[in-house]
Amino acid sequence: MTPLKIKSSLIFNRYLSKGLRSTLVLLAASSLFACSQPSSGVSDASTTSASTEDVVTVPKTAEPNVINTPMMTSVSKPDLLKNVSATVYKDANCGCCKEWISHAEDNGLSATAQDVADLAVFKERYSVPNEMRSCHTVVTTDGYVFEGHVPAKYMAQFLENPPVQAMGLAVPGMPVGSPGMKYQNKFMPYQVMQLNKDGTTQVYADIESVEQQL
Repeated sequence: MTPLKIKSSLIFNRYLSKGLRSTLVLLAASSLFACSQPSSGVSDASTTSASTEDVVTVPKTAEPNVINTPMMTSVSKPDLLKNVSATVYKDANCGCCKEWISHAEDNGLSATAQDVADLAVFKERYSVPNEMRSCHTVVTTDGYVFEGHVPAKYMAQFLENPPVQAMGLAVPGMPVGSPGMKYQNKFMPYQVMQLNKDGTTQVYADIESVEQQL
């Protein structure tokens, strides 16, 4: 190979590497953006709508399988979690966490949002496995743990008859179309996982459509 060709190849590889690095940085920033928008309070739904609709974040372990689905009107069932109280541990700037709280409160949950500096501390305190973690951790007054964007429907179902070996439920990552992660008419099928007291997990429900969440 001539010196000129060698030099051209080196320059091309250098710029290619820079381009790849830039792309990875941009993707990482996009993944964090959807759940890092400032929010003034739990009841201010207008602020969080913009934050979750700017950029979509998907679970790191899932293959992108976002599908189009007809727009669904939110269904509120105030009696679903009427007698349930819980603390929601979240980041102060998490917009989709705030959207999830609104979803849960619309279905009767009495929620107290607590902004914390280090979420990992609380996830470890309540024994949430690393692969099951999401952007917020919910702990009921009875000590049950609900990690991430768990639909109120499945919270109520679980609390009505908690499995003996279970400590709660989790939706790992932030699936598009799950409660609090609304994005246009997009939806990503996902699983609600059961967290067991011995540290194991198992599938609690397969969510294949928006209708299943209601």
